[in-house]
Amino acid sequence: MSRRITRCFIAGSLSLVLASPVVGQPQWQAPPLDFSVRDSGVRDLRDEDYSGPGLPNLASGASQAASNEEIQLGRAWLRQFRAHAPQWDDPISQDYLESLIARLLPHSGLGNANILVTLVESPTLNAFAVPGGVVGVNAGLFAFAEGEAALASVLAHELGHLSQRHYARGMARAEQTQIPAMAAMLAGMLIAAGGGGDAGIGVAMGSQAALLQDQLAYSRRFEQEADRIGLQAMTEAGFDPMAMVEMFRAMQRMASLQGGNPPEFLLTHPVTESRLSDTLDRAKRLGVEATPRDALEYHLIRARALLTIHDREPAQAVTRLAQDDAPPAAQRYLAALTDAEAGKTDPALRELDSLARELPDLAMLPASAAYVAFDAGRIDEAIERSRRQLRLMPGHVPATRLLGEALLQRDPDQAWRVLDALADRRPEDPQVFTLLAEAAGRSGREALGHLARAEQLQLTGHIDDAIRQLSVARRVAEQADDSQATNRIEQRREAFLGYREALEKF
Repeated sequence: MSRRITRCFIAGSLSLVLASPVVGQPQWQAPPLDFSVRDSGVRDLRDEDYSGPGLPNLASGASQAASNEEIQLGRAWLRQFRAHAPQWDDPISQDYLESLIARLLPHSGLGNANILVTLVESPTLNAFAVPGGVVGVNAGLFAFAEGEAALASVLAHELGHLSQRHYARGMARAEQTQIPAMAAMLAGMLIAAGGGGDAGIGVAMGSQAALLQDQLAYSRRFEQEADRIGLQAMTEAGFDPMAMVEMFRAMQRMASLQGGNPPEFLLTHPVTESRLSDTLDRAKRLGVEATPRDALEYHLIRARALLTIHDREPAQAVTRLAQDDAPPAAQRYLAALTDAEAGKTDPALRELDSLARELPDLAMLPASAAYVAFDAGRIDEAIERSRRQLRLMPGHVPATRLLGEALLQRDPDQAWRVLDALADRRPEDPQVFTLLAEAAGRSGREALGHLARAEQLQLTGHIDDAIRQLSVARRVAEQADDSQATNRIEQRREAFLGYREALEKF
């Protein structure tokens, strides 16, 4: 079900929930937060009944100049993270999470920030946000959060840390400058991610806990700010704010059951009684009820996450979903995916098509069927299903990516056109560039194939290999007297040298 183009190794779970600066493209200027009562009728609690100064105005020139460098480091960190962590390559789940974050973003004080979403193939409870606008989710968070609002509460909290630039503000208190301190912290996280076996997991967890204890522990104020902004954001986005309270209670229970070895998420975000009481009080005081919303799509994505976690024993995923009283449609969906994994393609497709007819607004259902057909080797059927969906839903990313990949087997030139357009839309997606490199090579675009391969390498932290690949691309383009490709390659070379400079700060 989860299709992995690039498999990387990591031992142990990662504790990556970080307070971070304002995110977005370097030219983006964060607007001041608005503390007034919203037209929606929701009471704004960002600074109400709060001792001390209000939340910071993020629009100052000095803070923005610093955040640009923070953004560069954060994007460099993401590239190194991809080189070490096991990526959960699931375009359908990726699309869902990007949509959910886009729903929360306008209410989080981040304006139109450019957020990059990365999925981690790990069963541990974790989500993270780092400088540079990177938000990530472990598959294990879906297993823990039994509803969409619970997941939204975690993401809204992380966006609250980003909007308030908690990491940069914390580093401002340190004697060392913010940027070198952040580089050291990010490097330390990569080291903690690189242990081996059970012993490596223990070392990683211990060193990470020590690092957090000494350098990264959020102040109570920062946690309180993130909770309050998260509550406000999720409520304005149509989620029940009480879901954050219930999520905290569930985390408390987990922490008590696991004693001295709780999930690393709880090492960075301890749920104290005072924090729980404050969140409960504020959730009750939000002046309107959340907008009702069918969250079936979440349960379908949760089914995919459970199947990823239990890929060797799919029956465990089925049992877990049933035990949690998931909607019948979600259980049928998981049964279809399980059939597909077992090679029972026809019954899987019949069930997915039946669900798609019953639930025509869920784009992931026909997309899932197209992926099942492709994975079963039914290339022509996958192409037809993808094209049919794109006629109804132009630009749907999972269907577009699958169409490009399937066309590699039938029409490499058309595959290159589809994937090249997708790469323009998703310039930070290494899997797209992996496919684009193959399409370029098969369609006779040798220089552009080397360029696409270079892009994939730099996006996954292999910058020196990427620069060497660019040299090959330029030599091929010059031999073909392709001045357009040569100019494009030279432009990217200058950018790559800048990426390498940022990576060297680690």
